Amino acid sequence: MAGTPRKKRTRTGPPKKRPHGNPQKAHVSGDPRKVEPATFRDWIGAARLRTLPLAFTPVLIGTGAAFVVDRQLHWLLALACLVVAVALQIGVNYANDYSDGIRGTDDHRVGPARLTASGKAKPRTVLTVALLFFAIAAAAGIAIVIRTGQWWMLAVGAVCIVAAWFYTGGKRPYGYNALGELFVFVFFGLVATLGTTYVQVGQVPQEAWFGAVGAGLLACAVLLANNLRDIDQDREAGKRTLTVLIGRRATRILFTLFVLVPFVLSSFLALFYPIAWLALMALLAGLPAILIVWTYRLPKELVVALALTSLTSVAYGAFLFWAFVG
Repeated sequence: MAGTPRKKRTRTGPPKKRPHGNPQKAHVSGDPRKVEPATFRDWIGAARLRTLPLAFTPVLIGTGAAFVVDRQLHWLLALACLVVAVALQIGVNYANDYSDGIRGTDDHRVGPARLTASGKAKPRTVLTVALLFFAIAAAAGIAIVIRTGQWWMLAVGAVCIVAAWFYTGGKRPYGYNALGELFVFVFFGLVATLGTTYVQVGQVPQEAWFGAVGAGLLACAVLLANNLRDIDQDREAGKRTLTVLIGRRATRILFTLFVLVPFVLSSFLALFYPIAWLALMALLAGLPAILIVWTYRLPKELVVALALTSLTSVAYGAFLFWAFVG
């Protein structure tokens, strides 16, 4: 009837839950939203292929430096070193996906897909894949030790795997305390390059040292580009990277130095190995990366700078290899 007040409906069931911002956490809290499972393309993206050239650079330089000593190429040992480097690189990328994902650091990250944070893959599955690649690296490393008889290098390999895990894993990851660049320089520069040379010829000439420093600095430049891209998210998440501590301007300066100093070293090597002058051609990718780092407006632009720096690194290693064996 007209004029009769309508009764209010009262909710008798439990209150509806609001969707959680993070798919993985939403799944844990019982949110009914469905997340599509990770595809093969998602797994490839999480391996961060843009960083894989960094695994080739020290092996190229180390193998070339070994040729300087005995004038022959040890292809099987070089290939085994490459398997170790690539497997460790992929393993640490998946380990970072797992560790950052369960901490919530990757909830609003720009760049390649994060399997754990997106909820597309179970954390345990991502961890298992990371451990699988660490196992591949360990197996190749053991094969190298058996072939060379350098049993003490088992300890070096173990330290490499431990360092790869604790970059973002464990209760006190060093990547969260501004030590990422230091460890990248040591393990992806010095250890990878000098180790490649040593297992092939049993000694480490000065060419290997110069090349190792160059490879390490370029690897650090890639990490700086990555952390500059994520500076705001890392600061909010409490991840104290070197970039978070020193700020954008100082990071840009440091990035520029890390990209250019290796070419100062290659120019010195060119006095003795003239083909090393061609390493300057790698700046065709390095200089645009520097330009992007100084002029970018959107964080996603730094993904291009990261890829260009990785390309610079592998080109640098290839030209030094050519110079040493030419």
